[in-house]
Amino acid sequence: MEWRDQGILLSTRRHGETSAIIEVFTPERGRHAGIVRGGTSRKIAPILQPGAQLDVSWRARLEDHIGAFTVEPVRSRAALAMNDRMSLAGLNAVTGLLVFALPEREPHAPLYRRTEALLDLLGQGDLWPLAYLQWEISLLDELGYGLDLSVCAVTGRTSGLIFVSPKTGRAVTREGAGEWVDKMLPLSPVLRGEGDASNADIVLAFKTTGYFLERHLARDLGARSLPEARTRYVEAFSRQR
Repeated sequence: MEWRDQGILLSTRRHGETSAIIEVFTPERGRHAGIVRGGTSRKIAPILQPGAQLDVSWRARLEDHIGAFTVEPVRSRAALAMNDRMSLAGLNAVTGLLVFALPEREPHAPLYRRTEALLDLLGQGDLWPLAYLQWEISLLDELGYGLDLSVCAVTGRTSGLIFVSPKTGRAVTREGAGEWVDKMLPLSPVLRGEGDASNADIVLAFKTTGYFLERHLARDLGARSLPEARTRYVEAFSRQR
């Protein structure tokens, strides 16, 4: 069994004395693991940094084996991330969530393209927070937890939408919320592509996407905790407002 693709390196861990096990996210093969022989060497180890764009070839005797990768660098994003605290936090949040959420070997080509575009914005602090929020929305949508914010789930109105139902992910007006108003999540205008996308609006939106990541996605994955990297990024962004 053999294939070749280009992908984003998500994680690396040591395997034995000289090898490494890596996970890459590719458009055709999804999240896929394999062994890199000599992955701890001075020649290869600098290539195997999370976020790196790699050309990878995978080979195994049988389809369900972990198999082995050979890797060639396409471009590194490590320098941008290491030179900026927020970029590093954002990169770790993205790779952490992908490792956490994606089923192994299941393709998600649209999400891959969005991820590649997002990581190419590393170092552009004025663009990254909104782009990252939109990426979280795409992640939820791709995995079956998409938000429907076009119309009130109760009244059918398209105006006055200020809440999100924590159960359905649908927009709700104050009138529609009724006695459940205290249970609703905030609908930041930026979630609907409206307003000036201020930092305060983005922070408010993170509370809503975070709820669905934690209470829906993580719960369905066996009540696992969200990666701390996501929490650290959101907290760091909230502090710099």
